[in-house]
Amino acid sequence: MKRKSILSIFVVTFFCLILVGCNTTGEAQKKQLQIKIAEQYGLAYAPLQIMKEKQLIEKNLPEIEVSWRQLGNTTAIREAMLAGELDIGFMAIPPFLIGWDKGMDWKIACGLSTSPIGLVVNKDTIRSIRDFTKEDRIALPQPGSIQHILLSMACEKEWNDPKRLDNQLVTLDHPDGMNALLARSEISAHFTTPPYLFKELDEPGIHQILDGQEIMGEEFTFAVGVTTGKFYKEQPEVYGAFLKALEEALDFMEDNPTETVSILAKAYEMDQEELLEYLERSDTTYSSEVRGVMKFADFMQNYGYINRKPAHLEEVLWDKK
Repeated sequence: MKRKSILSIFVVTFFCLILVGCNTTGEAQKKQLQIKIAEQYGLAYAPLQIMKEKQLIEKNLPEIEVSWRQLGNTTAIREAMLAGELDIGFMAIPPFLIGWDKGMDWKIACGLSTSPIGLVVNKDTIRSIRDFTKEDRIALPQPGSIQHILLSMACEKEWNDPKRLDNQLVTLDHPDGMNALLARSEISAHFTTPPYLFKELDEPGIHQILDGQEIMGEEFTFAVGVTTGKFYKEQPEVYGAFLKALEEALDFMEDNPTETVSILAKAYEMDQEELLEYLERSDTTYSSEVRGVMKFADFMQNYGYINRKPAHLEEVLWDKK
């Protein structure tokens, strides 16, 4: 009887351990269902504020853990992705192409916005890029940023030398760039986007000398969402939920303009009337469509910013899940 009792206890204990193990495995799998997203500064990233406020990803996948970060440039995003700290990062097309050219395992998942991009100066003597002296400094997010490539395009048209002003660049994120421009201290110019662009132009003695779309000669996507190959391949359910949430955010902005302004004013710490004025006077549009990749790629390869370019657009776009 003792042997049977001991055997019975052993069997029961064994199956309990199996059940506990299965439950632990299930909990671990749930914990793995997460998404880590990085944005940058400006109204170009407005749909992401709607996604956060309305918890649209969580609505589509209730068990998911969503984390958000705001970073100053694509270099920081790329390094975080390499470290496994990010799944999706929002950036402009040129720095994406630079990372892709260097072997980053990433592609574009979606577009996000088009946006005005302006080179703003704080000196009356500067009416065009020809008026910059050797002492003038130009703030932008980083070398290889969309602002840098657009400035290079302008220099190529003006002097047939896209790198003419490269030695005069200062790396600053948009808030710091605006503060430096308005302080009239270390910089003479700032290549930026709304709301910083409009805030600067509202100040006396500040004017714009370059427009991004005029330089490009056509409309282009300003911000795109980029995901790693690991995330795309290993978490298709989460990837699909993210894209669905983005479309829902875009639809919400179109269908609920009043609530959208309220959410964005809070997110950007702006007065609602001021924000509405900026949105109405802006050429910013929000869409998941991707435009301008091949034109940027052609220019960047021609002038040595990248060594190779995509043979076709689909080479750098993930398929929709």
